[in-house]
Amino acid sequence: MSRTAEIRAVARGDAKRAEAMLAELLRDLFGITPLNLAINDDQYSLNSLNGFFETEEGEFFFKFHQEEGEEAMSGEYYRADILARAGLPVDQAVHMSVLPGEQILVYRRRRIPRFSDVLRELDLVDDGAARAEALAAEAELGARVLAVYQRSLHPITPEQAGNEPINRLFFERLIDPATGRFPGGRLERFYLGQRFEFPGATLDWPEFSCARFVINGIAYRHSVGELFEAAHARLAPQRLADAGGVVAHGDAHNANVWYARRDGGAELSFFDPAFAGEHVPTLLAEVKTTFHNILAHPLWLYDPDAAAQRYRAEARFDNGSLFVTTDWAPSPVRQHLLDLKAHQLWKPLLQSLKDRSMLPADWREVIRLALFLCPTLVMNLRAGAGQHNPLSSLIGFANAVRAGSEPENGAQDAFSLVLDDIAPR
Repeated sequence: MSRTAEIRAVARGDAKRAEAMLAELLRDLFGITPLNLAINDDQYSLNSLNGFFETEEGEFFFKFHQEEGEEAMSGEYYRADILARAGLPVDQAVHMSVLPGEQILVYRRRRIPRFSDVLRELDLVDDGAARAEALAAEAELGARVLAVYQRSLHPITPEQAGNEPINRLFFERLIDPATGRFPGGRLERFYLGQRFEFPGATLDWPEFSCARFVINGIAYRHSVGELFEAAHARLAPQRLADAGGVVAHGDAHNANVWYARRDGGAELSFFDPAFAGEHVPTLLAEVKTTFHNILAHPLWLYDPDAAAQRYRAEARFDNGSLFVTTDWAPSPVRQHLLDLKAHQLWKPLLQSLKDRSMLPADWREVIRLALFLCPTLVMNLRAGAGQHNPLSSLIGFANAVRAGSEPENGAQDAFSLVLDDIAPR
């Protein structure tokens, strides 16, 4: 087990010991002696730890990302200079280790919120003025990101696509990282051979993986098992070269975005570019931001206990179909963010790909499969396996299927309408 993996494991049950281990790691890596080191209790840190410490030179913020089997994975870590050279606003670390198993970033402490914290407040209590400020900041950042995508869009080779670290967030979570065996990795550990408990139904893996979802009366074409199989086939890194590549952060969920209020508005800036790259497969570049900043909210992915208090969801398993009814719905700010993401970024990006004869015929499937992997493999969605309860688990899998699968028989839901709308002409 790597040092960062061990620290994350220890932190779940003994924060003080984990903090001592982190202090030793910082001394070994950077020759600094941290004081008052504290690990944050952070609902958004699903695969990382962050916190604060002090030295005689001031206050600092640390964050590290830890991926299973990372020692066997290809690609480099943390290339913030790529984003800075491209003209994107990115916070530069004062200390950085890119060693597999010991990767960590240290920043000067900024006493401003992350964008995720601002948006969570708006999920719970919608404030028109605050929402307008947040959306304006998102629109400004989105315009800069699109400009970089369009300026940097270029053909890439299968080898270049395969070497991008963003694949760790998608394909490499489906396989054993050492052998390439499928199913393996998180998919095998989270779900194979397990039971799935929902309000009104409990299924084992063979039943669940083959079940056809019917969500609020809309039937979906693909089962969870079929979506994992299709993702393994189509999101194989070498196959993703067909849409070219761009310079991208790749993991810019809003817990990796600072929110700095200025006179008359706010500005956003990135940090933690663990998966940044110069040849990021174009159709993957905005997937994490689309799911984790929009479709994962409000509450169900990051705050399952609160979701169980706020929403209803029921399941009924009958003749191979899982019938789901739920009152969960996006909050106003998330719906506005989806509209912005769709029209300001996805639509012109897809049009640029088509105009340059770089848009695959199955672009919808690629986007959907990548979106499906975001919630299902970022954490274990099974009730009782981690943070999730039966209700949040059901909402989670329903939203994963809504994102990943087209509805049956030409039916349309809210997300298929978005995909229709952003299709290039």
